[in-house]
Amino acid sequence: MKLSTRSRYGLIAVVDLALEYGEGPVSLATLANTQGVSESYLEQLLRTLKSQGIVETVRGASGGYVLRDDPKTLSVGRVLEILEGSTAVVDCVGTGEGGGCENACICSARPLFLRLQARIDDVLNSTSVWELAKDNIEQKRRIEHAKGLS
Repeated sequence: MKLSTRSRYGLIAVVDLALEYGEGPVSLATLANTQGVSESYLEQLLRTLKSQGIVETVRGASGGYVLRDDPKTLSVGRVLEILEGSTAVVDCVGTGEGGGCENACICSARPLFLRLQARIDDVLNSTSVWELAKDNIEQKRRIEHAKGLS
């Protein structure tokens, strides 16, 4: 499974919003600057996430984006599914019986693909956005600690 640029940037934006959860809105400019991506591109991703109830916009001079729900209850799988449309490793394990593949019932590799997909889904759906945010905080702490040692 290879995640698109769209999913990577979108997920990072959601994690950035999780880091600020409960602190108020984060401006589009701040989110885009953090990732080094254009505001217009990131705005497209955030619009998609907004349409699916993941983020909300706050208007005004100090407006921006906020997560709608607690990041502890939002799974990475949900975010990626919204941004990617599917997290299937191959089409035959996507939606529907055989995912539209006419060889699904005779494919000797399909059982492997199904097991692989089940594990990927389990990891994505059992990992909260908050867990990624915590990992980010810890990583920054380690970097600062390492800088202090040199």
